[in-house]
Amino acid sequence: MIKGMRKPFITYLLVLLIASLPQQLVAEIYTWVDDTGRVHFTDSPPTGANTTQVDVSPLNTYDSPSADAIKDILARPTGVADSQNGVILYSTTWCGICKKAKRWLRQNNITFSEYDTEKSERGRRDYKNMNGRGVPIIKVGKQKITGFDSRRLKQLLRKAGYKI
Repeated sequence: MIKGMRKPFITYLLVLLIASLPQQLVAEIYTWVDDTGRVHFTDSPPTGANTTQVDVSPLNTYDSPSADAIKDILARPTGVADSQNGVILYSTTWCGICKKAKRWLRQNNITFSEYDTEKSERGRRDYKNMNGRGVPIIKVGKQKITGFDSRRLKQLLRKAGYKI
């Protein structure tokens, strides 16, 4: 190589290398349950399946996820919740009452789907269609309640056939 060409060539290689590094990718992850009850996580929702978008925004490549984030992912519903009498929770990550409602549903072994009204497309759309004015909104079949009242929720669940 010619002596005067070495420094520009190295600079060119470095610029090329830096430009080829992958940029931060924004991906969506979906969870769904197949006919045998197995839970799947995929990057695109399968056609005809009831999917829930998984919020992975607090995760990054520099820190490990918190124990709470792992518990939330592992506690995802294992049954089909959007059936005729299914339970759907519309919530946000910052809402303390939403967390209380989730905890109550899990403690009572109620399978449910959850949609974030700020982060998931379906959550935003459904919230708008229901004329939502606050969170949580809990739907049991076609009935809904805004806020969290365990007695009222028990009544709705019993009417829908849940043993609680």
